[in-house]
Amino acid sequence: MANHIRSAKSGVDWTSAELVAYNIKVQRQSALDFFGYVPTTISNTVHPAFMDANLPADEALSEGTCRLVRYLDFATDPQRCQAAVGDFVKELLRVLGFERRGTLLRSRFAIPLTICGDTACVAQTAACLLHDAFTILLVIRQDKTDIGDMNPEPQVIAEAIATFQFNNDGRTRLGVEPLETMTIPAIAMIGTRPVFYKIPITQQLSDAVISGQYPANQTVVNKCTFSPPSGRLCEGMEVLETRREILKYYTAFKGVAEQCWSQFI
Repeated sequence: MANHIRSAKSGVDWTSAELVAYNIKVQRQSALDFFGYVPTTISNTVHPAFMDANLPADEALSEGTCRLVRYLDFATDPQRCQAAVGDFVKELLRVLGFERRGTLLRSRFAIPLTICGDTACVAQTAACLLHDAFTILLVIRQDKTDIGDMNPEPQVIAEAIATFQFNNDGRTRLGVEPLETMTIPAIAMIGTRPVFYKIPITQQLSDAVISGQYPANQTVVNKCTFSPPSGRLCEGMEVLETRREILKYYTAFKGVAEQCWSQFI
């Protein structure tokens, strides 16, 4: 809505109202449409023992598998700090091979966000994948609770907009021409259950956020959600059957993410 009230807000304060204010629509896609195929395989970088490991971790597991199970155990315990989910997904992405030479997974990385003329706002990630010091490839946002009483979707979209600004600022510093569009791969965590996103950010949308204006063109964000067979929203990777299926989605998302960021690195 062109007459919607817009104000300078950090990413953590974004709600569905900001999506309306900046003409952003989110549409859900099937796994087939989102990934281009139905995920059926799990990366061979994941040890088979992790797929069948119960919580808490069995000390008989290998060091790497035991560490990953411990991160998962912390992330599924509601008494633990919220950062435990970010720590778990960062370790899982490392195991899946997202972090390669020249890239680095960072926890709780704050991305500068210029909005409504204010340069003091930030988009606080749970984790992100950095390529050198000037390019963010992937952002991760976590929900506040396991049952999802606060939707992380607007916040992860704010992170993607901040990523576009950050990356183009880095290109300018390096003397490289800024890009007009980037599709930012992103993950929003609801407990230990991921929602995968492809978020197309244009210069027009970024300029609209910077100036607090309504962009003429609508931004359509695609997402893919894994629904637990039980239908329980709080169910995540602590359940073995769900864990195996989610790992298939993560494996497929790696290819999607690489395709996205290959266009801007």
